[in-house]
Amino acid sequence: MEPGAPERPDKLARSAGIRGGLQRASPCSVPHMTVKLVVLYTHPDDSDAFDRHYFDTHMPLVSKIPGLQRAETGRFVAALDGSEQTYYRAAELYFADQGALEAAFGTDEGKATAAHYQQIAPPGSRIFVEALDG
Repeated sequence: MEPGAPERPDKLARSAGIRGGLQRASPCSVPHMTVKLVVLYTHPDDSDAFDRHYFDTHMPLVSKIPGLQRAETGRFVAALDGSEQTYYRAAELYFADQGALEAAFGTDEGKATAAHYQQIAPPGSRIFVEALDG
């Protein structure tokens, strides 16, 4: 695989913590932990074409993922620390807990969304799982 190229769909699930890589909430935290899948897209060659495809094709796939509680997306407009603006767009997908995230990406809809990410994500794009503190 080329350096900076998006990961394959099977690796996508592992990199998103879907195979148990996320630590569970401590007993002092909220009893029903929410997890968020955070996708950071680097700059596409043609941002207008990317956004059209993203909103017309990708986000409708995302909206069909079972167990998805909420989805947000936005475009970065500035890097306030003066550094290079590495990422172009972010998406945040909320799930009730790690089990719900794992189940969601085990469905046909989740797999289709992950595969489509592989097709559209510019090289260097990243996916993280974030455990919300409360």
